[in-house]
Formats: sequence, C-alpha cells, structure tokens
Amino acid sequence: MILGGDLGGTKTLLALAEPMDGGLRIVRRQRYVSGDHADFDSLLADFLHDAPAVTSACFGLAGPTDGHSARLTYLPWQLAAAAISRRFGIGRVTLSNDFAAAAHGLPLVAPEEIRSLHPGQTLAGAPRIILGAGTGLGVAGLVPQGDGYRVVPGEGGHLGFAPQTSVQGELWCWLHEQTDRVTTEDIVSGPGLARVYRFLGGPGEPAENIGQAAIAGSDPRATQAVQLWLACYGAFAGDLALHWLARGGIYLAGGMAARLMPHVDCSPFINAFLDKREHAGLAAEMPVHLVTAEDLGLRGALAIAAGGTAD
Repeated sequence: MILGGDLGGTKTLLALAEPMDGGLRIVRRQRYVSGDHADFDSLLADFLHDAPAVTSACFGLAGPTDGHSARLTYLPWQLAAAAISRRFGIGRVTLSNDFAAAAHGLPLVAPEEIRSLHPGQTLAGAPRIILGAGTGLGVAGLVPQGDGYRVVPGEGGHLGFAPQTSVQGELWCWLHEQTDRVTTEDIVSGPGLARVYRFLGGPGEPAENIGQAAIAGSDPRATQAVQLWLACYGAFAGDLALHWLARGGIYLAGGMAARLMPHVDCSPFINAFLDKREHAGLAAEMPVHLVTAEDLGLRGALAIAAGGTAD
C-alpha cells in the first residue's frame, strides 16, 4: 500500500491506498485536528496503529521543504523523511509543499469538481497557477514540460500586501501597527478574514462563523468583511497570474474557497482580478476556476507516493 498526507496548521488528512485497475483505491482515511498533537510522529503512529505494509509515502505540508526535511510554518512539527521511513518501516518517504502536492492533484479532479468563475480563453500548454487560503495562503506554479507540467513550489503567500483602495490602505495601516510587516497571508487566509472583520469593528470571531453569517445574510459586517477579503484575494490572484502569464488557468483550492465562494457574490474577487490597468485585457484572457474538492492536496500526495515526482 501507499500512504498520503495533507498536513496543515488546522487539520491533517491521511489516507492509505492500494493500486487498482490503473488507479488507486482508498483503504483507510482519517481527519485529525493538527493542534491536538504535539508532533507528527504521534499522529502518524495513531493512524498506522495496525502496522500496515507501506511501500511509499508522501506528505504535503504547509511550509517550505527540500523533500527530505521540513518544519510547518504554523506548527512546531519538524519532519525528517529518513527518520519517518526508519520508524514506520516505509520504503520511500517524500516531503512536499502542500500546494505543490495540490498541483499534482489537479489531474485527478473530476469535471464536476471544478466551477468556472471567469471563463477567459484557455491557452493550451500555457503556465497555470494554483493558490488557496486556509490557515495560511498556499501558492504553486505549473509550467509546461514535455507532454505535461512541472510543478514549481513557492511561498507566494508571504509576499507583501499591496493595498489597491483607500480602505485597503487603512487595513494595511491597522495591521502594520500590530506587526513590522504586512503580508498577503495576513489578510488572505482564515485568520486574515477574522482580522478583516475586527478591522471593520466586529468582535473576535472565527473565520468559519464570519463566513456562515455572510452566507446567511445575518450580519452586514460579516458580508462587508467577506467582500473586502475577496477583493484582496482577487487582486493578489491577478498579480500572480500576470507574473506567471497563466493563460492555462488560475485554480483556487482549499477548504475556505470550496465552502464560501459558491454561496456568496464573487464579483469583488473577479473585479479586483481584472483591474490591471494597462494589462486588463491580458488578465481578462486568463480563466479562473474554483476547485470544490477539499482533499486536493491529499490526492496529490497519493499521486506522488504512487510514483510521481515531488518538485
């Protein structure tokens, strides 16, 4: 069997799978609250309690990695592929950035799990990007290579936040008073949505509650916070699209997008994405897609474990 994992600051998904009819059959799958475990080894030991025979594993994690060792950005977990291999008797262990793993999962997404937010004009063989807000803001690029794509991991969520309106400028100033540097991830993330809500005068609330209130229309301030958050998200996605010339498509992934964006007005995102002054026409040609599958990173990790390459 093979083992895949998607390790994030909030949740960790693990799955065992076995080859079947040219694909993979999930044998066991489990969701963990990441913060409930002091380290990854104890969590993995719980999942592998019956000592299954695992030939290879890949763990996509929220943080930079060289494939052999890593530390999660928002958890004190430190991983070493060789140590995991020895302790659990796994033949090959690979560590991957979580959004690089998600990029590897894109070919495994069914058409009904992709929703078009902006049609654009897809250019075959052009670069693509994938990004998503969760505990942090993940980013990866896909550049053409041979008959497919090479995945390029990155930490684009930690780019400096560039306000595009006077309100966003006030948000930047408000955040700057609390930290020496304001990154896009400080805003375009789950904790970021909670910060935006507080900036607008709301009380301390989890992002999930704010999103639900905006969907229900029960809190005008929550609706305003989501609209401002989406505008910041769209502007950043558009900037990345220009950087990569992502005529192959921009893919939004992660649980926040899947749970929130199908149920709210996404025009603030699209309007900010397209607002690119002299390159507005170029931005308009780039398709924007929402991936509603929340286990995309896990699928990609399994694909890498099954024989793909973690870039």
